Amino acid sequence: MVQKKFPFIKKFLPIIGLFLFIYTIYQLDLSKITTAFFSVNPLYILIIIPFTLPRILIRNYAWKIIQEEQNIHVPYWTSLKIFLIGYFYGSITPGYLGQLMRIPYLKEYTGQPYGKLFINSSIETIVHTFSMYIMILFGAFLVLSEFPELFMIAAGWMIILLIVLFFFVRRKRGEWFFKIIIKYLIPKNFKSYFYQFVETFYQEFPRVSSLFFPMFIGFFTWIIIFSQEYLLVYALDLCIPYHYFLFLFPLANLAAFIPITFAGFGTREFTAVILFTTLFAIPGEEIFVVSLLGFILTDLFTGFVGFLVSLQEARKQGTTLRKLRNQLIKLR
Repeated sequence: MVQKKFPFIKKFLPIIGLFLFIYTIYQLDLSKITTAFFSVNPLYILIIIPFTLPRILIRNYAWKIIQEEQNIHVPYWTSLKIFLIGYFYGSITPGYLGQLMRIPYLKEYTGQPYGKLFINSSIETIVHTFSMYIMILFGAFLVLSEFPELFMIAAGWMIILLIVLFFFVRRKRGEWFFKIIIKYLIPKNFKSYFYQFVETFYQEFPRVSSLFFPMFIGFFTWIIIFSQEYLLVYALDLCIPYHYFLFLFPLANLAAFIPITFAGFGTREFTAVILFTTLFAIPGEEIFVVSLLGFILTDLFTGFVGFLVSLQEARKQGTTLRKLRNQLIKLR
């Protein structure tokens, strides 16, 4: 019964984010949103965009460290192109899941097993996101007196995440879990493919100690992206201290990881408006513009660069769909 209902429910998940987006606008004043949007000095936009370059260079460097730890040897600039292509797909899919499109490109270049490349891409995302969780914990501490439950929720979530990660770090436990899933949940015709996929998950699995430096580097990428968005706060003359925005806006960004709309469209804006209008005497319309325009100038702009890179790669080696089809044929 549940399996039959889920595909039906899944069709309507993207509507949730759109509903939240429309609902947020409905609760605000559309004319004030428009006024705030056009009151942003274009000079600030010209300042924001160039900071995308160091952000993606630093994050790709962190990913390269994890690649080398797993003996996945890809030149830095090739890795950057693959990263940008994955970013493009991530920016147009729910929960940024499209980032996994890095895998077929890595496979094409390295010839490494899909399972190993899946783990590499997943670990990079987890490590990068975990650095944001630490920032959220600091943010929750800043508003401890106003929202005491927020700190407990953030700390509890991090503890649960650490327990889950600790469980899967050990090969025996991880393989046991995935084999149970395959045995009982995967159709018989696909079991062999999934067993083959899972068997390479722990091939040259990175040492936990080797992931601390990439996580540390991740802080700088988050600081850059939230500083880019803070320039919009400054442009609109909103009374939000920089350190509060730096550690609280990640909460709104976290809502974007809920896999219901493309790149968190609607959920981010809804969370940002509630959070900042509650804590600071600022108009909801203006923080709405900060969230939406910030998303356009950071994530969507980076995704657009990735789109251009993907077009260039498509011209060189055929369409992405054809490449994926060929990879699937090889799996057979």
